[in-house]
Amino acid sequence: MEEQADRISTGISGLDEILQGGFLANRTYLIRGGPGTGKTTLGFHFLCAGASNDERTLFITLTEPENRLRQDALQKGFDLNQVNFLDLTPAPGLAAEDSSYSVFEPGEVEQEPLLNKIITTINELKPKRVFLDCISQFQYLAHDTFQFRKQILSLTRLIVDQGATLLLSSEVSKLVPDDDIQFLCDGIINLNYNQNRRWLQVVKFRGSDFRYDIHSLRADKSGISVYPKLPFDGSVKEHNYEMISSGIPELDEMLHGGLERSTSTVISGPTGIGKTTLGVQFMKEAAGRGERSAIYTFEEGEGFLLRHCEAVNIPVRAMVERGTLSITKVNPLELSPDELSFKIRHEVEQMETKIVMIDSISGYRISFEDKEHEGFEMIRHLHALIEYLKGKGVTVLLINEIQNITGDFKISEHGISYLADNVIFLRYLEMRGEMRKALGVLKKRLSNFEKYLCEIEITNFGLKLGAPLNELRGILTGNPEFLVKD
Repeated sequence: MEEQADRISTGISGLDEILQGGFLANRTYLIRGGPGTGKTTLGFHFLCAGASNDERTLFITLTEPENRLRQDALQKGFDLNQVNFLDLTPAPGLAAEDSSYSVFEPGEVEQEPLLNKIITTINELKPKRVFLDCISQFQYLAHDTFQFRKQILSLTRLIVDQGATLLLSSEVSKLVPDDDIQFLCDGIINLNYNQNRRWLQVVKFRGSDFRYDIHSLRADKSGISVYPKLPFDGSVKEHNYEMISSGIPELDEMLHGGLERSTSTVISGPTGIGKTTLGVQFMKEAAGRGERSAIYTFEEGEGFLLRHCEAVNIPVRAMVERGTLSITKVNPLELSPDELSFKIRHEVEQMETKIVMIDSISGYRISFEDKEHEGFEMIRHLHALIEYLKGKGVTVLLINEIQNITGDFKISEHGISYLADNVIFLRYLEMRGEMRKALGVLKKRLSNFEKYLCEIEITNFGLKLGAPLNELRGILTGNPEFLVKD
């Protein structure tokens, strides 16, 4: 489509990605949201992006005075020196003079004076970008819906015909609906937030495809950041299935050579059994090949992980210092799944990371706010993330903790086993009054594997696998019995 080539940036890279490259130029767009959702800040981004390209920009304010807006923008790091303002807010002291009218001066009760000021400024300045904050105020002044719609349509057409891209903000309210404004606009972006999360959704975008989904948004002292949800298109990608070694000959033998690159592996077991250590063992071997790995841990901080791995002869500190390993501590109550996906994407695309480990699935699940549907949402997000990583040639390790120490055998309590190409499990055993550990392979999608179980030890010299436990039965129950020899 020819018009799609003429794009302008919103000033927010994540939003540009959702819009397939940014706004279409010379169109009208509406930003909707309640108080504090970030509408004005998004306008700052939009205008500053234009000013940085030497475009003439105009901020029309009907709510906050210019001096306060400039102060707020400065606190967020926005430079509005090249942004023109048209301040249509009430004059200071107006409420004291006439308490019966508290929005506009008496001479501006009709829309005409306001519209004339806007039209005059547009004709004189001829801006390329215009942000009008907030269009909802015009509705308070209109005699009827027909008049409001007619005048706003004339205004938006005038601004666009002058060669500008127009961004409007609208205060979402049941008392003053903005249906007419939505109808007149070429695109609509909804902003929302609750106590823990902010999000954004594009619900209309004429003339172009866009990512229709709910995307995470973060507002802080630097403005707004948008984290697009990873899409899942279901397409089949060509993968490099080169075998990667664990560095433990006995484990590689069980896996018939190791794990295939570009696959996903669930390492499952109860707490303290060595799941993370086993995952890091693959990363140690990758570092020896000069490859970079990344750990996203919900459970342990970097310091604890460094001390623990060094105690079992895995030089994690040296790997971090050489740049062959990154460790990111994730707080699931602060970081949304989309933000985590964004961090992982950046790691893979910028640092050419070859192995990614998420430790653990239980921590990952906490980051989902919708507790009623968190299981479904987690699997949906995780599915998209795994397919993205595999498509980039990345090997994925998922650490999964199960509740039971012994007893009924389970691989996962989150319904994720179908996402895994490979499943390695660890079990505690009670043998002659002593707690021991066993390792087995349950699934390997691309090759055969050995079906026996081995005892595994975590020693000062690293992971050590013993001989197959052929003389035991009932290992999966956690209470094995020695076979009686004839």
